[in-house]
Amino acid sequence: MATGIPFPDISPVLVEIPLGFTTVPIRWYALAYIVGIYLGYVLVKRTLAKPALWKNDTPPMTGEQLEAFLTWIILGVILGGRIGYVLFYGQGQFWTDPLSIFRVWEGGMSFHGGLLGVVIAGALFCWKNKVSAWGVADCLALGTPPGLLLGRVANFINAELWGRPTDLPWGVIFPGAAAQDCPGITGPCARHPSQLYEAALEGLLLGALLIAMVYAGRWLKRPGVICGTFIAGYGLSRFIVEYFRQADAQFITADNPLGHVLRMGEAGVTMGQLLSLPMVAIGLIILAIALRRA
Repeated sequence: MATGIPFPDISPVLVEIPLGFTTVPIRWYALAYIVGIYLGYVLVKRTLAKPALWKNDTPPMTGEQLEAFLTWIILGVILGGRIGYVLFYGQGQFWTDPLSIFRVWEGGMSFHGGLLGVVIAGALFCWKNKVSAWGVADCLALGTPPGLLLGRVANFINAELWGRPTDLPWGVIFPGAAAQDCPGITGPCARHPSQLYEAALEGLLLGALLIAMVYAGRWLKRPGVICGTFIAGYGLSRFIVEYFRQADAQFITADNPLGHVLRMGEAGVTMGQLLSLPMVAIGLIILAIALRRA
């Protein structure tokens, strides 16, 4: 018999708005993106309004430039996230069906791809507007955790990206979660609510750390430190959570139930961990450069 906390009866649709002869659903996941980007925008805008926090008391861009930058970021997140998912997790789907990148209604977004898209969009914005790249990167890092927090909570509400089986008292029985890898369980089994683990680490904890560094530690006076801390912190958080998160179905086989893409005997790393290790390294390198330059 399965033991665990039954999944709360939460609809993935917050509300349906009547529109003519049909209705338009407002989903929690879409709302998480919108509210997360808005909260990040507000946080960065308020930080830009405090020149004393920045190097030479000079913010890297104006409030008007931030509003224009927001459009670049949204495009970078959507395009990068979708392209990254197809390339990293699509198992060669792009090469046989390139148009699959544009079928966003089928689902599938990659944070690592979205991050790369934002980096490219940010670089182009800085080049076009002749603004400090490191200052803009610090703004991006500071404004990202709210979206990560809400996005992972939305994943939980959608009952997707659940964790590996567990007998811990806070394990959740997700609807539709397969039980074939739960020995002794004939029905759905309890799993780690790994979405909430990620929300706590990547959103709440990392976000609080960055805000403390900005407002208490005044680390914006050393451009690049906040950016490096975020990249390394996210990479480390995601690497840890992957030990509790169920691997993507396309990587799981009968002889590889944990979905490792690189195997070393009984151990191995998942695709999420493989993509997170370079983030930790890049973040630490940025930190070292920023501190040495300062």
